[in-house]
Amino acid sequence: MGKTVIEKIIGRNMGREVRAGEIVTVNVDWVMVHDIFTPFLAEKFAEMGFEKVWDPDRVVFVYDHMVPASQVDDIRHFRAGDAFAETYGITHVHRSDGICHQLMTEAGYVKPGDVVFGTDSHTTTYGCVGAFSTGVGYTEMASILGTGTLWVKVPETIRVEVEGTLPAGVASKDVILRLLGDLRADGATYQALEFAGSTIEAMSVASRMAMSNMAVECGAKCAVFTPDAKTAAYCGIPLTERETSLAGDPDARYARVIRYRAEELEPVLACPSQVDNIHPVKERLGTPVDQVFIGSCTNGRLEDLQAAARQLKGKKVAPFVKLIVTPASRKVYRDALADGTLAVLAEAGAMITHPGCGLCCGRAGGILSDGERVVATNNRNFLGRMGSSKVEIYLASPATAAATAAAGVISLPEE
Repeated sequence: MGKTVIEKIIGRNMGREVRAGEIVTVNVDWVMVHDIFTPFLAEKFAEMGFEKVWDPDRVVFVYDHMVPASQVDDIRHFRAGDAFAETYGITHVHRSDGICHQLMTEAGYVKPGDVVFGTDSHTTTYGCVGAFSTGVGYTEMASILGTGTLWVKVPETIRVEVEGTLPAGVASKDVILRLLGDLRADGATYQALEFAGSTIEAMSVASRMAMSNMAVECGAKCAVFTPDAKTAAYCGIPLTERETSLAGDPDARYARVIRYRAEELEPVLACPSQVDNIHPVKERLGTPVDQVFIGSCTNGRLEDLQAAARQLKGKKVAPFVKLIVTPASRKVYRDALADGTLAVLAEAGAMITHPGCGLCCGRAGGILSDGERVVATNNRNFLGRMGSSKVEIYLASPATAAATAAAGVISLPEE
């Protein structure tokens, strides 16, 4: 019988065939720890009695959620991370270089076929390059740092096939939001999402990242795309036959198969206050907004900023509306500066902040108060995530968000 992509990745890691439902102990290729968990990780690591990290060169520390510090206690996290890195010889430390999930692929760490864990639920992002990646807590991470291994259950797979050409104004963010609305918040619990089809093949790696990033919002353990020439170019490596074979076999066993025609998809919104509360943008046209946020590990990449700039070129942000733009990394910031994208956004009236998580996690400038409404490109719209619990958060693509910023009300992107 054939295998799913995830069965192939985990099986190769184990050196034998595996099947969905089997519990195995994998050898870890990379781990990522962000600043929120550094003090707790250090305490748990010491409590477990470890005296050294299994492989310091396979560990990446990223300071992204709490930079620049917005509370006095944030400094404790930076000091704990620096002390741990110095003590155990960890050299891959990124202090305000960008968001952890952007850096793990952009900086060349994760490659196709890798097994990766991170202390953040959106670690599912790295499936964009054909890796098995998922989030864990700091207790599991402490164990990995000491042993280099972790047990997992091989997940069943939901195959998602998208065929055709996306209409103008429809982005990969709209595709994944539509899927989340159909699956609901628990529709893929501890399962893998395997994406395929001509629409997927036509997407850039950045577009695929937006989809694998949000896979966890329907409970998925991971998400994965088959590596191709775009993956090779992005990762800066030639793909071997072993890597290009990371595709689902025709006779693989899937929990279910979901199919979409790209031409039937349209711009959508995740409406307050659940990610699976999906409605077409056309149903919410004219809804006034107070703020727009473009950024995060979901949609803070160059193509996202460029899409926003196309909507705002020659226009101004609507009166009394705040537009915050946060590039996902320093590289994205530099590239957007070099090609004039940031100039267009700044001329329109955007506030451009340093690379990082920013408003997405409610830790930096831009939080809102009772009764305010924001359209954002990040991955969650839960109550209280961006300030008061009485803030309404809508999630949308960068094009929809930018069109909304210009109009001052929820709007469809111009073609």
